[in-house]
Amino acid sequence: MNRDLHDYRKSYEKGELLLENSASDPIAQFETWFKEVEEAGGVTEPNAMTLATLGKDAFPKARIVLLKEYDAAGFVFYTNYGSEKGESIAHHSKVGISFFWPNLERQVVIKGIASKVPASQSDNYFNARPKASQLGALASDQSDVIADRQLLEDRMSALKAKYANVDTIPRPEHWGGYIVKPESIEFWQGRPSRLHDRIRYTRKNGSWLKERLAP
Repeated sequence: MNRDLHDYRKSYEKGELLLENSASDPIAQFETWFKEVEEAGGVTEPNAMTLATLGKDAFPKARIVLLKEYDAAGFVFYTNYGSEKGESIAHHSKVGISFFWPNLERQVVIKGIASKVPASQSDNYFNARPKASQLGALASDQSDVIADRQLLEDRMSALKAKYANVDTIPRPEHWGGYIVKPESIEFWQGRPSRLHDRIRYTRKNGSWLKERLAP
C-alpha cells in the first residue's frame, strides 16, 4: 500500500531567529526559548526530547526521554544504566538530542558527549521522585525481554508490600543520570517558503562560535 502524504504542508510563520537577536551563549538562548514555549502553552511536556545513540550493532536508535536539568555544563536525563540506551552510551558516548516545539514552530538539535552524573546527584533526584516511580525503577529490568506484563505487575505488587512502611527507598545502582555536554547546538525557527532560520553554536577552544546555516 502506498500512502500519499504530499498534501501535508504548512507555512511556518510564527517567528524569526537572526544572528543579531540570538544570544551569544547557546544555553542562554535555550533558556529563552524554553520559557517562551512554556508560556505559549499547547505542549504538554516541553522537556520531552529525542535521544539518539549508536548501538553495539552499529545501528542508530532514537527515543523520547525527559530532560530533568540543564545548565552551562549540559543537559541531564535519568534512566536505567543497563537499558539499551545505557549500554549504547557505554559503547559510544557521542549522542544526539533534539527538541521539537510545534506550538512555536521550533527545533533545537544538539550533538554532545554523554557521561554519568555523580552518584549523589542521582540520589537526590531519585529521592525526589514519587514512590511509585521509585518502585517502577526497581521492578523493571529495562530493555530485557519478558514473557508478559503480569511479570511486571507481580514484581510491583511485591515491592509495594516490601516497602509499604519504608519512607526512604534506596536508589538501585543500575539507575541514575547522564549529562550530555554539548559540542554543538543548533536552533531552528520555521519560516515561510521553507526558508527557515538556522543558527548553530559550535564549541571552539572553550568558547562558542555562532553561525547561520542555509535551510
